[in-house]
Amino acid sequence: MLPSRSEVFVDSPTVPSGIDPTKAHPARRYNYWLGGKDNYAADRASADLVASGFPTVRTAALENRAFMRRAVTYLARERGVDQFLDIGTGLPSAGNVHEIAQSIIPSARVVYVDNDPIVLVHARALLTSSSQGATAYLDADLRDPRKILDHRDLARTLDLDRPVALMLIAVTHFLVDEDDPAGIVATLVDALPSGSFVVMTNATGDYLTPERYAENVEVNKRSGVPFRLRSAAEFAALLGDLEPLPPGICSVVEWRPDLEERAVLPTVEEVSMHCAVARVP
Repeated sequence: MLPSRSEVFVDSPTVPSGIDPTKAHPARRYNYWLGGKDNYAADRASADLVASGFPTVRTAALENRAFMRRAVTYLARERGVDQFLDIGTGLPSAGNVHEIAQSIIPSARVVYVDNDPIVLVHARALLTSSSQGATAYLDADLRDPRKILDHRDLARTLDLDRPVALMLIAVTHFLVDEDDPAGIVATLVDALPSGSFVVMTNATGDYLTPERYAENVEVNKRSGVPFRLRSAAEFAALLGDLEPLPPGICSVVEWRPDLEERAVLPTVEEVSMHCAVARVP
């Protein structure tokens, strides 16, 4: 039986199995920035600390989600991609990958991956597929890509002989250099057939002044969550030999913006997030 919402909401006396509410988690912190309620005091304290050094962090979170929606729409509508592997899913909110993809291709299939039990509880309860398509939810960590690739539910849901869009949205910046992020991405990409795509974002200090950059690095060190800002060159290194589609590596606000919906976009400084959509040859 799934826990009731009171069991997974803020500082509930009943904590789902596998959760340490005294330690901040990226998914719950992100949920707090987006105005959600599925977070604990440690998550909010960490999030507020990060915001003290980067006050527009909520704008960055919103723009990151907006980029994800544009990328999924483009891949489904323009490239015919109907399979998605979304690692670092985060807590469900409006406009999830399967909702966007299945609104274009009803038979689209999506596998969500996250390592926070709260995410899995909500995903299984709330993220329902269209009758023609399918979704699955894996309890796994990006740092163990083989566990993801070898999971039986991935094999049941996705056909790795056909193109897949690998979604790494706002998750690689939680991999520090010791995690070998380029090796992790390479392991995942090597399992994808030709014609697949990698959609990735990573926080950056490229658009910040030296003072703001130093402050951002400092507060992230103190936040309790490993975090790695990456330059455009470091971001490109994660993609290896993959060639990003136009407009290349850029700010998430600059990737095919929908100017019909919004005439004024946030600045690249306010968002400080690199992105790319790259094709697997």
